[in-house]
Amino acid sequence: MVRSGKPSEASWTGRVPGLGTGLVSYEDSISPEFYELEREAVFKRAWLNVGRVEQLPRKGSFFTKELTVAATSVIVTRDLDGRVHAFHNVCRHRGNKLLWGETPRDETSGVCRQFMCKYHGWRYGLDGELKFVLQEEEYFDFDRSEFPLVRVHCEVWEGFIFVNLSREPSQSLPDFLGPMVRGLEGYPFHLFTERYAFKADILSNWKIFLDAFQEYYHAPILHSQQQVPALRSFDTGFKVPYFQMDGPHRLVSTGGWKGVPRHMSPPENLYPIEHQVQAGMMGPWERPDIPELDPANLPPGINPGGLDPWSISNFQIFPNFVILLYERGWYLTYQYWPTSHNTHTWEMSYWFPPSRNASERIRHEVTAVVSKEAGLQDAGTLDGTQMGLESRVIDQWPLCDQEVTVRHLHKAVGDWVQSHLRDGQPEGRRDGEAVRA
Repeated sequence: MVRSGKPSEASWTGRVPGLGTGLVSYEDSISPEFYELEREAVFKRAWLNVGRVEQLPRKGSFFTKELTVAATSVIVTRDLDGRVHAFHNVCRHRGNKLLWGETPRDETSGVCRQFMCKYHGWRYGLDGELKFVLQEEEYFDFDRSEFPLVRVHCEVWEGFIFVNLSREPSQSLPDFLGPMVRGLEGYPFHLFTERYAFKADILSNWKIFLDAFQEYYHAPILHSQQQVPALRSFDTGFKVPYFQMDGPHRLVSTGGWKGVPRHMSPPENLYPIEHQVQAGMMGPWERPDIPELDPANLPPGINPGGLDPWSISNFQIFPNFVILLYERGWYLTYQYWPTSHNTHTWEMSYWFPPSRNASERIRHEVTAVVSKEAGLQDAGTLDGTQMGLESRVIDQWPLCDQEVTVRHLHKAVGDWVQSHLRDGQPEGRRDGEAVRA
């Protein structure tokens, strides 16, 4: 993995082998035919994050996850021995969906000892085994052990639950994640049990929104109120000091502030409530007094560029999962779930250490709301972007050096599709490259 400064005669983009610096096509974001290939080549073969272990707090806990892009639903459960499993959400009798909320398209969660089909009452254990068949004597040469729920490959990494829909994954989860993402290992994710979650249906291809969260070139324009004046300018923009690519994954790290963030902002650059509660888009101004969250105790993979001061590390885990770690001692996740070639569902989760009093709870809520506002500012552009691309008035687009991660994502998706067309195998990881200015 190569790390080096950005010399005057080179660029971040130019230092990533095979990436190129030419115009880029966005046909992969507007073509229904490409979307069908993408479903098979990427989402039915890559490891997909579907949740965290905090969503399975006790033995017997379960939740379902709708994976429209793969035309399936999965059940994720913790059995009575504490093991985590995943299964296709389909009864083995006549194909009825086993678990749902108010309607069959609604996700659900809860605690139980067995799952029962609403149609004919077949029951399954938390380990997927078929436990009960109504009038079993009526079946012919029937062996109950031959009809368990269909298992989905499931692995847990640092408390994040991943599934793989392949019959046999070409890589283990650790191999798929690679050294850059695994540099997060040891971060105290388990301490963040206070969660605020939001979901929105977006009128754009999933990659279009993901592009918005992996470059900061747009920040001084689209998020002008929420930027500290000393760190942005309408004339000079904002330059990211560290990029890194490893296989299909990307990392963007930004610098920060010495001392309490946002103190350099005059009142007109903040929402009034931010000054009132001392919390905002970058988190509570006071870092939690938890030894594991002291920057000196964090794994070096959190800030691999050694930025000082450091503010955010934005891990883009292929294909559709993002973890943003904040120097203020909290983190958030984004997921982009395709529902068609030009629509997707966006999910956000904000994770904090448990509030110890009402003041901390309010700071967490304000952080989630103000941060969500920045995300909604991005979302507000996406319908227009999709419409402009689908007009096909232009079919090649320039990307600047600050958009190296955008270029990398579209190339990674294209590589997986081409590999699938060639030999039916995903592209997988390659040796990583890191670039820093």
